[in-house]
Amino acid sequence: MALVSNHSYLASAGVWVFLSLFCLGNGGKLLVVPMDGSHWLSMRSVLVALSQKEHEIVVVAPEVNLNVKASEYYTLKTYPVPLTREELGASMHLFANDLFERRPFLQRITALYEKVHIISDLYFSSCANLLHNKDLMQDLEGSKFDAVLTDPVVPCGQILALHLSIPSVFFLRGLPCSFDLQAAQCPDPPSYVPRTFTDNSDHMTFIQRVENLVLKASESFLCNFAYLPFELLASDFLQRQVTMTDLLSHGSIWLKRMDFVFEYPMPLMPNIVFIGGINCGKKKTLPQ
Repeated sequence: MALVSNHSYLASAGVWVFLSLFCLGNGGKLLVVPMDGSHWLSMRSVLVALSQKEHEIVVVAPEVNLNVKASEYYTLKTYPVPLTREELGASMHLFANDLFERRPFLQRITALYEKVHIISDLYFSSCANLLHNKDLMQDLEGSKFDAVLTDPVVPCGQILALHLSIPSVFFLRGLPCSFDLQAAQCPDPPSYVPRTFTDNSDHMTFIQRVENLVLKASESFLCNFAYLPFELLASDFLQRQVTMTDLLSHGSIWLKRMDFVFEYPMPLMPNIVFIGGINCGKKKTLPQ
C-alpha cells in the first residue's frame, strides 16, 4: 500500500501541474469531448474550476444531447446527429433501468448484451458524425489545443487526441471489460479482483471465483461486440490499424471517480489518480 500511496502522490502532483500549466502565461487551451448524462455533471465542475484559472475551454457535443448546454465557463461547439432528443432519452432510460435492476446474474448479463447494441449504435453514430464533419474538424485542427479532456467510455475524444497529436486526460468512473486496467497495464487477475455485475467481494468462495472467470471470458465477446465499430472507425480515420487498448494506452493521465473506501484495493499505475471525492463537492446539510 505504501507503493500505491507514493504513486498516488506523484500522480496527483503531476495532474495539477499538467492541468494548471498547459502553457506559460494566461493558461492553456483545452478541448473537451464529454460523455452525456451523469458523467457530464461531474466533469462540468472541473471545467468551472479550470475556467476560473483562465484556461480557455472548448466543449464539443452533438446538437441532440441530454445535459451538455452552453455556459459562460466554456465555448460550446455542436454538430448535427440523425436522432431526436426523445429517441435519445428513451434509449438511455431503457438502458439505465436494465443496468440497475436487481436480477439473477445470468439474466443481468443477457439483458446487458441486448441493450449494449442499441447504446453502442447511438454513440458510434454520434462519433462518426463528429469525425466526418469537415468544417468542425478544420476548426479544431486550426485551434492549437494543448490537451484533450474526455471520458473514454466513448473513445471519440481519444481518436481526436491522436489525430491532433496532443496529450489526453481521461475523466471516468471505469470502463467495460477492464479496458482501463488493460490499457494502463495494471494487474487484473480474475481469481482475485471481482468483476462488475457479480456483486462479489474480495473474499470469494470457490463458486464465486468460477463465476468471476466465466464473466471475464465472456467480456471479450461483449466488448468486441460493442467496440469493434469504434476500432474500425478509428483505424479508417487515423489511417492505421488500432484497437481499443491501443487507443487508450496513449492516455497521459487517468482521473478516476472512485476511492478505495468503497472499492476493492487493486494495483495502480503512477498516472492513475483517484478523485472519488469530486462527486461530494456540493455539500447539503442533512435534515434532523
